[in-house]
Amino acid sequence: MNSPALDHAWIAAHIPHHGTMCLLHSVRAWDPVKIQCEAVSHRDPANPLRAHGRLGAVCGIEYAAQAMAIHGALQAGPELSCPRVGYLVSVRSATLHVARLDDIVADLLIEASCITASANNILYEFNISAAGQLLLAGRAAVVLDAALHIPGESS
Repeated sequence: MNSPALDHAWIAAHIPHHGTMCLLHSVRAWDPVKIQCEAVSHRDPANPLRAHGRLGAVCGIEYAAQAMAIHGALQAGPELSCPRVGYLVSVRSATLHVARLDDIVADLLIEASCITASANNILYEFNISAAGQLLLAGRAAVVLDAALHIPGESS
């Protein structure tokens, strides 16, 4: 993996998630296949994904999806004024090893690896850990520019 770490400001400027919904703190490293990000927002009482005072482990899927979006933005490069829009269309083989994330004291490490990609579809494998403990893992499919595939929806 390569590249210097990228901070929260860079992330917020390159993905569609803004304000407190931009959950990731930094990009540790990335290459054309993998990305590693860190998050601290799971401990924030104002986390927008919290329900009933807690952040369920299933919310980690959104953390992984944001890492995938960052990976796409990084691969688009600076010459592309706007990265392609991606939509999370399925999550498979998700395994939750904890019930919640808000009680995890350590920072989260979010890792996503591209398993396969075509012009408009990407399959990622992801895992989230903290202090060496695996918290959740799974696979996620992303469709790019989905509106172009729906009759009458292209712009």
